[in-house]
Amino acid sequence: MFIRPVGATGEVTGSSFLMETGHRRYLIDCGLFQGHHDDDGRNLKFDFEPGDIDAVFLTHAHLDHCGRLPYLHVQGFRGPVYSTSSTCDLANFILLDSAKVQGEDFRRRHRRGQRSGQFVEQPLYDEQDVLHLMRYFQLQPYNKVLDLGYGLEAVYHQSGHILGSASIEFRRGGKSVLFSGDVGTPGRNVVPDPTPPPPVDLVFCESTYGDRTHRSEAESVAELKESINWAIGKGGNVIIPAFAMERTQDILFHLRTLRKNGEIPLTPVYLDSPLAINITKVYQHHSQDLDDATRAVFAQHKDPFKFDGLITTQSTEESRSINGVNGAIIIAGAGMCQAGRVVHHLKYNLWRDNCAVIFIGFQAQGTLGRKIVDGATTVNIDHEPIMVKARINTINGFSAHADQPALMNWLATTNPGRIVLNHGEPAASQVLADKLAELKRTVEVAKPGKTYLVGDE
Repeated sequence: MFIRPVGATGEVTGSSFLMETGHRRYLIDCGLFQGHHDDDGRNLKFDFEPGDIDAVFLTHAHLDHCGRLPYLHVQGFRGPVYSTSSTCDLANFILLDSAKVQGEDFRRRHRRGQRSGQFVEQPLYDEQDVLHLMRYFQLQPYNKVLDLGYGLEAVYHQSGHILGSASIEFRRGGKSVLFSGDVGTPGRNVVPDPTPPPPVDLVFCESTYGDRTHRSEAESVAELKESINWAIGKGGNVIIPAFAMERTQDILFHLRTLRKNGEIPLTPVYLDSPLAINITKVYQHHSQDLDDATRAVFAQHKDPFKFDGLITTQSTEESRSINGVNGAIIIAGAGMCQAGRVVHHLKYNLWRDNCAVIFIGFQAQGTLGRKIVDGATTVNIDHEPIMVKARINTINGFSAHADQPALMNWLATTNPGRIVLNHGEPAASQVLADKLAELKRTVEVAKPGKTYLVGDE
């Protein structure tokens, strides 16, 4: 098996691997590049012929892992897309939303381009392309061997990252390779813990937080509670930029518990994201893939993601009506503040010294969220300078990504296989590589364009 990373080397977006067996060509993930000024150009180019790909294996439905799938289809791919059932349902909403956002962004930039005479690229795909792609999904349960022919087998393992997420193992001729996808943090609520992976000859492992240790969930909940009480006590708002999938559901779960226990005020909570509202319904429909504590709430005929005081806003008019509100918690996407309704709420609240902005997810280089987290005193929103006076909190204990100790524990059972670290910024990947090398593991950081061999071809 020849494997070449074609994305997420030295960065945390655009995850994708090309695997060739001599008989077939497969992709593991097909993610969107995000956060850099030249991403439009990078997203338009594949390092292979899309029509030559025989199948795609999807680890999970985050946009940086699935966001270019419809474009691959537009460019000629017509093979099956293997995923878990939950991932299929989530990807449907995620990709439709991506198509909608691209269309809106194109129309906005086209209007500006007409005035300035600049050319604007068409969207990668539209909603119809997404719907056509979804017909090619084939559902794969966890822990069941999928025979792909020519002696190649695939097995999906629970990765504990988000609903339906998986690490994927491929076996051929007594040799094996494992693609981690994104590995989750053990002991969190909502999704199950990651399954210890099998011993393999080669593992490609994400390294998003390879250089740090998360706070515990209990410490993170306490920090969330303190920040909410501080802002509400001052009559301000709490803005939580949240990814519509997984992070929003985690926060809703904890807010429900904090309110029930009287630890935060019974202030209005706005879920201002049509996508997050739809995604939450997918979580409700796939409760069999959630962890024991969350399923126990469902077993009592209660909903772990709903509570009195939760207000969902579907329309833009409903979203704008939040502008005059004070003393509220506003959960809105997108998680890195590159687009979506959260940008609007930041514009109205970031300059207020009685408000709090709580970041609960990774902020990639080049994004608005990263600039705020890194301490910018002024940021541009809609071509307007906005001063940053709100209290900024970064709570990494809610991360769906494993930290350094969790990644090292997860990798322990792959011994003595080689380790290639991807999906991480260079410093984070290298710190993790050095830690693993101290344990005498054979490890390297993925290099763009390098091909890795498993078995004899």
